[in-house]
Amino acid sequence: MLDAHSVKPLYEQIKDHILRAIEKGVYEAGSRIPSERALSEKYGVNRMTVKKALDELVQMGYLDVRIGKGTYVSRPKIDQQLTALTSFTEDMAKRGQSASSRVLVAGYVPADVQEARILNIDPMTPLVFLIRVRLADDTPIAVERTKIIASYCHQIVEMYDFTRDSLYGVLRNVYGVHLAYAEQSIEARRATAEEAKLLQIEIGEPILQITRVTFSDGDKPIEYVRSAYCGARYKFQALLRNL
Repeated sequence: MLDAHSVKPLYEQIKDHILRAIEKGVYEAGSRIPSERALSEKYGVNRMTVKKALDELVQMGYLDVRIGKGTYVSRPKIDQQLTALTSFTEDMAKRGQSASSRVLVAGYVPADVQEARILNIDPMTPLVFLIRVRLADDTPIAVERTKIIASYCHQIVEMYDFTRDSLYGVLRNVYGVHLAYAEQSIEARRATAEEAKLLQIEIGEPILQITRVTFSDGDKPIEYVRSAYCGARYKFQALLRNL
C-alpha cells in the first residue's frame, strides 16, 4: 500500500491515500475516520507518522478534530455573505441546515462603562445577557455573547427559550423591534481554552472574532455582540464595488 522506496515521505503517502478516500466517498463528509492507532496498524507505520499526515489534512481543511470525539471529515464551510442583516437561524435555514443553540447564560447584567458608551446609555442600565453556543446540524460553529438593552424586550429571558427560539425573530415579531443595520468588525485570533472546549477544537486553532453593534430604527444602538466563530467551519464573503 505504501512504497518504502519512494522519494515521497510515508506521511505524505498516507495523506494522499486519505485524500483519495475522501474524494471517492469512502470517508463521507461529517463521518469519523479511523483512529491514529487503527491507521498506524493499517499502514504499518508508527503513530507519529500518521499524526503528521492527519495534522496536515486538518491544516488544509479536509479534516476536523473534535476534542474527546475523534477526527472527522470536514463539511463544506458555511459561507456567510456580508450583504444583509440576518440571524444565525435564518442563515442556516437558507442553507437547508438545522440551527440550534446551547444556552450557557441567560439573565440580566448592568452595563459597564464600555458597554454604556457603545450602546449610548448610562452605566448600570440593565442589559439582557445571553451566552450561546450556536450549532448547525449539531456541529458547534460559534460561541456568541449577546447584550441587549433590556427595556426594549421586557421579560424576554423569562418568556422564551433560546435553545430553539430565534432572538431576532422574537424581537421583531413579539416586541416590534426592527433591527435596521449593524456595524461589524472581524479579526483573526486563536481559540482560548474555554472556546476550544465549547467548539470541540484544539486550543489555539484559528478563530474569527466578530464584534457587532446592531441599530434599531432611528439609529439607536440596541445590541452589542461578541462572537467567536470556528475558522475551520465558517467563512465570510463580501461583494466590493468600485464606486
